[in-house]
Amino acid sequence: MDDFLRLSARTARFTYGAPRAFSFGDDGRLLWFLRSSGPADDRDALWVLDTATGTESQLADPRELAPAPGPLPVAERRLRERTRLTAAGIGSYALSGDGRSAAFALYGRLFTVTYDPGAEPPADGRPVPASVQVPVEVPAAGPAFDPRPNADGSRIAYVADDALHTAPGGRTSPDDGARWGVAEFAAAEELGRSRGHWWSPDGVTLLAARVDETALQRRHFADPAHPELAPEDFAYPEAGGPNADVQLWVLGPGGRRVRLDWDTERFPYVSDAAWESSEEILLTVQDRLQQCVLLLGADPATGRTRELSRTTHPLWVDPLPGTPARLPGGRLLTAADLPGGAARALAVDGRPLTGDGVQVRGFAGVHQGRLLVEAGLRDPAEQQVLLLDPDTGELTVLADDPEVPTVHSVLASAGTLLLTAAGREGVRRTVRTADGREYTPADHAEPLPRRVAPLLERVTEHGVPTALVLPRGHVPGQRLPVLVDGYGGPGFQDVSAEPRRWQHRQWWADQGFAVVTVDNRGTPYVSPAFTHAMYRGFSEVTLEDQVAALQALGARHRDLDLGRVGVRGWSYGGYLSALAVLRRPDVFHAAAAGAAPTDFRHYDTAYTERYLGLPQEHPEVYERDSLIPDAPKLTRPLLLMTGLADDNVHPSHTLRLSRALTDAGRPHQLLALPGVTHMTGHGTREKLMALELEFFRRELAC
Repeated sequence: MDDFLRLSARTARFTYGAPRAFSFGDDGRLLWFLRSSGPADDRDALWVLDTATGTESQLADPRELAPAPGPLPVAERRLRERTRLTAAGIGSYALSGDGRSAAFALYGRLFTVTYDPGAEPPADGRPVPASVQVPVEVPAAGPAFDPRPNADGSRIAYVADDALHTAPGGRTSPDDGARWGVAEFAAAEELGRSRGHWWSPDGVTLLAARVDETALQRRHFADPAHPELAPEDFAYPEAGGPNADVQLWVLGPGGRRVRLDWDTERFPYVSDAAWESSEEILLTVQDRLQQCVLLLGADPATGRTRELSRTTHPLWVDPLPGTPARLPGGRLLTAADLPGGAARALAVDGRPLTGDGVQVRGFAGVHQGRLLVEAGLRDPAEQQVLLLDPDTGELTVLADDPEVPTVHSVLASAGTLLLTAAGREGVRRTVRTADGREYTPADHAEPLPRRVAPLLERVTEHGVPTALVLPRGHVPGQRLPVLVDGYGGPGFQDVSAEPRRWQHRQWWADQGFAVVTVDNRGTPYVSPAFTHAMYRGFSEVTLEDQVAALQALGARHRDLDLGRVGVRGWSYGGYLSALAVLRRPDVFHAAAAGAAPTDFRHYDTAYTERYLGLPQEHPEVYERDSLIPDAPKLTRPLLLMTGLADDNVHPSHTLRLSRALTDAGRPHQLLALPGVTHMTGHGTREKLMALELEFFRRELAC
């Protein structure tokens, strides 16, 4: 590897040392977060910033608490995969209801820590000393996972060996063979819910998920580098097959148990749950095809539920973070697609508040009586933060940078804001208090080594977003082989002003390529109609737009040599790469396909069925999108890569395609990586990039 790749590997792609996992506590006075000591430190510690003084305090150092790290509990290791977390140390934490205590697990051990900020500083500015407790280890019944303190931090709920416990208190869930207090695979991977238990506001009662996975098939892993080890297995919801049976139960004092009652047959997915008060629970449920989303209110005493809002779409309801929600005063906030799919809007009690010029991306809370909204006003690569009047629909721009493409985001609590701006110069984070004071949480990450300004263009009649990165110092007139590097699948935007994603593409460009990235129809943030174009079929829309965009860019930029085009990607991007050389060898001349879902009949229920429907009802859709029947058509060089410990896109996807290619007598290359997961952490991605570079230089005659 060269110096850039070594630096990228050592710093986890320039993320070690950057603050993350922010949460406000103590009515917005405290900002909690995780951060390691610097760009070569992979172990995150727990920190707090007191917005009354601007002081940062380290509350828990994993190197002191666990000098010799042990193995992660299986449940935590798998949740880290679901949330794409590569850092070691403290992976996550949860705050007490008052926001002054935190609980966290460290290699299966359970800890709690309290920070008492003291009184607000007096008018003369003299600081009032804070009281910081050293972390206290709490005895646990087994390797602890997902600990959560109650309202005042006096009790901790946690999961050990798939049972829900409290400390003090002991086991809370029954021993009935189910998993308690956890999020099932579909919820954590596809629905945005990574937790399975919630304390009531009074800190006495728990709401808990009961997950029965006995109907699911088991997926297995065996490490061929260690044949003496037994295979590992886990429950997996394969498209068209059964899902986990998920119930919500109220677990109260004295063994009282009440099940929340809704039509789980029709609405099997629980995408959110929370206590609204001690007398009401709010939960969001969805039907299997995700065409109907309900916000329900539940009575914890009886389990009875009532429908508060209903959001429907004939194709699928695209998730909008923060919705559905109940606003102060009782009005209901939902997502709404405007007529013709021109824009995503917010609606209050069913009335849209925003118009065609605003693409709403998320609701972040209420600030000074107005709605905090993350949205796009101009190019999809940018994002602004807006204030929206829920009565009049009047918009006020809170964070924007009209001169430089930037992605702005926000976190809010009780008048205090954390504003983040990610653009060409890097990432800026600003804490702004209600009285106008501003602080910047320290960032110890490695500075981005390259200042990359991708050329952003919209092409074809569909206005497809594209980006072009050329070698630094490129001389016009010099023809360049093209490398298409992207994802192309639903739910993820590649062409964005966020700066870190362009570092590696600039490295590829500096190796002598014109690097092209295309957000084809089906990807988010252009418009609902653009996103929904992928309904009932991945392959045709993806490939059609990728080819058309590439040809449009080639016509605009004559230095792109369309006679030498490589394509690379991971996950859906790996699917796109293999698809490209199998079905359009006239356009794409070599491909490196990593972790490709080669046959969506073997991918998970919630993701696949949302877009393709049930395989029993639409077998032709699944057959059309499968790469296995295309194996005999391969005429171009193809490098297949898979991690043998990948529990998201199981290695069997890649191995099935390799077997079909072998059976058809089609030569190809296969890299099967023992111990490597879907995230390709710990320098694996950089090592693969070096191997891919050799492959493309050889096959494209660079």
